[in-house]
Amino acid sequence: MNQHTIEKTVSIKGIGLHTGKEATLTFHPAPVNHGFKFKRIDLEKPKVIPVDPAKVTETNRSTTLASGDIKVQTVEHVLSALVGLALDNVLLEIDGAEVPILDGSAAKLISTLEKAGRVEQEMARDYVIIEEPIEYKDEATGAEYIVLPSEQFEVKTIVNFAASSIDAQFASLSNIADYKKEIAPCRTYVMLSDVEKLAKENLIKGGSLDNAIVFADKKLTKKKLDALADKLGQPKLSTAPTNGILNDKKLKFANEPCRHKLLDLIGDLALVNKPIKGKIIATQPGHTGNVALANILRDLYKAQRKLKGKPKYDPNQEPIFDAVKIAEWLPHRYPFLLVDKIIELTDTLVVGVKNVTMNEPFFTGHFPNNPVMPAVLQMEALAQCGGILAMSLVDEPGGWDTYFLKIDNAKFKQMVVPGDTLILKLELLSPIRRGLCHMQGTAYVGNKIVSEGELTAQIVKRS
Repeated sequence: MNQHTIEKTVSIKGIGLHTGKEATLTFHPAPVNHGFKFKRIDLEKPKVIPVDPAKVTETNRSTTLASGDIKVQTVEHVLSALVGLALDNVLLEIDGAEVPILDGSAAKLISTLEKAGRVEQEMARDYVIIEEPIEYKDEATGAEYIVLPSEQFEVKTIVNFAASSIDAQFASLSNIADYKKEIAPCRTYVMLSDVEKLAKENLIKGGSLDNAIVFADKKLTKKKLDALADKLGQPKLSTAPTNGILNDKKLKFANEPCRHKLLDLIGDLALVNKPIKGKIIATQPGHTGNVALANILRDLYKAQRKLKGKPKYDPNQEPIFDAVKIAEWLPHRYPFLLVDKIIELTDTLVVGVKNVTMNEPFFTGHFPNNPVMPAVLQMEALAQCGGILAMSLVDEPGGWDTYFLKIDNAKFKQMVVPGDTLILKLELLSPIRRGLCHMQGTAYVGNKIVSEGELTAQIVKRS
């Protein structure tokens, strides 16, 4: 599936749930690989805030993104709507500090975005792919998450509410195409016992019975309800609740609160800014735990992105160079020839293989009863592999030597031990000039990067 953006610019206006201030949110088409970004345009100098879990500064009753001291609050509903429509690249301009709450759901956001149209772009989607189970528990809030492999994005939420008027609930979304109908209409909610507390925290200034479901988890007389309405600057209720919801507001689904939790979870996971192929099961989810999980998935994506360049190695395939041919091109010999075969070779890239066995002479002293391949020898193996690339670009390849000049940004991430097969990839970072070779080297074992670095060497013709 390719990436998608919107076809034309559209806007929506409303007040913020917590600030109580009006803002206009404008959606603009964006190019491939742009992702979602907010842009505050009410400032003297407009500020762009990337959608990234690392940019989250607050998760108390909403998710807030910030860059420096510039923030955008309550981003979860609009991000959830973008994911619900399978969009990838959108610029969100806003002339205030908080996204409008509208009716407390994502329904109006969906209808606005549908007016903008949806356009396929000429670039494939880049997914976060769940290959192994992930478990996370937020000890502070008790939220628990299990992430499992799946061919599509699936979400399930389980919530046990403290309010006696709400039973434990379960909600699920197995196909994102059902988001508009099953999840988007579900409104945010609050317990009556929390309303006064939130007001004291300087929150919910824009909250009302028009944009939230208020559950009466404690009994209040009509007089006390009127006093609370006066304190919050809201109209007085016509009746005391009889169904556990203020003003007897009807639910759109029996499990609407749990579905809204699912809506929030999708919005918070949109912070990863990449579509997810996986199944998320969340128990008692909240913004704090959701954002923590988004950080885990973002880190997973970064690791997977690095591995996307990992060469494929088929031991059954005939190598381009075997060990005998390599020895014709390189001056190295036992015990210092650290490349067994070359499996790929172009003008800018080479891939080699080193089978690490217990017979390596360096294991005698590095270390007794704990054999570990020295990190510097991993760099040497990469350099020798790079030497093959350099030799392939000169006349009489067997008549040259290569000499290390420097190593930059070297990182050693995993131990290499007997039995490992090192896949050595070298890529030219710039054309070879005056015999100077500048290459990026990456060594893999299985699906892990074990070492990497920028290698600079010089090839010198033997006299």
